[in-house]
Amino acid sequence: MQHSSFPFKFSPTAFAVIAACVLATGGALLFSAASRAADEPKAAAQPRPALTVSTAAPQRTSVPLRLAANGNVAAWQEASIGAESNGLRLTDVRVNVGDTVKAGQVLATFSAETIQADVAQARASLLEAQANAAEAAANAERARSLQATGALSQQQIQQYTTAEKTAQARVEAAQATLNAQQLRLKYTQVVAPDSGVISARTATVGAVVGSGNELFRMVRKGRLEWRAEVTSTELRRIQPGVKASVTAASGATAEGTVRMVAPTVDPQTRNALVYVDLPAGNDFRAGMFARGEFALGQSDALTVPQEALVVRDGFSYIFVVGAEQRVQQRKVQTGRRVADRVELLTGLDANAQVVVRGAGFLNDGDLVRVAAPAPAAAPAQTTSQAPGLKQKMTLALANQAQAAIN
Repeated sequence: MQHSSFPFKFSPTAFAVIAACVLATGGALLFSAASRAADEPKAAAQPRPALTVSTAAPQRTSVPLRLAANGNVAAWQEASIGAESNGLRLTDVRVNVGDTVKAGQVLATFSAETIQADVAQARASLLEAQANAAEAAANAERARSLQATGALSQQQIQQYTTAEKTAQARVEAAQATLNAQQLRLKYTQVVAPDSGVISARTATVGAVVGSGNELFRMVRKGRLEWRAEVTSTELRRIQPGVKASVTAASGATAEGTVRMVAPTVDPQTRNALVYVDLPAGNDFRAGMFARGEFALGQSDALTVPQEALVVRDGFSYIFVVGAEQRVQQRKVQTGRRVADRVELLTGLDANAQVVVRGAGFLNDGDLVRVAAPAPAAAPAQTTSQAPGLKQKMTLALANQAQAAIN
């Protein structure tokens, strides 16, 4: 018995079916290849996008209204403390620059020996005048008692009365001289007129100082203020009580309050001073330069992400996606900044789609591809669940052949 290499025999009909399937499959593959070959010139003819970008729409954001200004830190008020005695030697200086003093505290003393002698002399002159006045008063009293008897003439009585008044006037003059000398003695001690911080000192032990010469300069109450220069056009926006954030050149910061706005404007600079009280206990010093911002409330603004802003040749631009996915470069005017967003004052429509990521690499008219949001990841399929094209064709041919044999 002869055995065939095939487990079963194919009938002519089966061979015809198999041949037809092979021809159909080959035709389909040839048609697919021809279609791809026909599409390739079309794809090559289409322009390729320059970059894949992401876009965002402008947003209405509540942005703080702030007015920036520059100025100097100065003392709220300064007190000049000088010598009130003339020609006396300075014997003791008790404070130095930077010391905090209280009202009435002794700051320096002068030599008092000469004035003490003058006080003693004035006191002796007063006692003498008082004794003479007492004697004159007694004589005038006796003369008035004898007026009725006629023992003394009217002229003599008048003389005693005048002598009494003259002696009393000399007593008052001596008292005034004593008071003046005691005041000079008091002035040998230089005292602080108010509480504050000593900011300057010219007093030197041993120096003979004339009346009126400045010995110390003091910041009253230790209070400092920021004197901001604001243009005349912005003055109406600032009122007393407005808060201001102040930053000194040293890096120190403080939150101040507007005390007053100057009533006049400098005719040369057209700027006016705004006086801002600074809180006590800060690291500011008088004479520092500082910059700050006045908080003027909130307002709505059209903003875009800061990444969408492109600065070229000193101007700010954005790119808007237009028709056919081509970008248009637009010049804009920027305003306030808050976090990572920038206010645009002019040059942008609220409904435009602004290029965000990749804006710095674009030019006007470039073709772009707008990136779509990433889809959710699909679960992986096994080979048995997702068979390939080759497996599908093999199974179909086998099924057709088995049906022909049966």
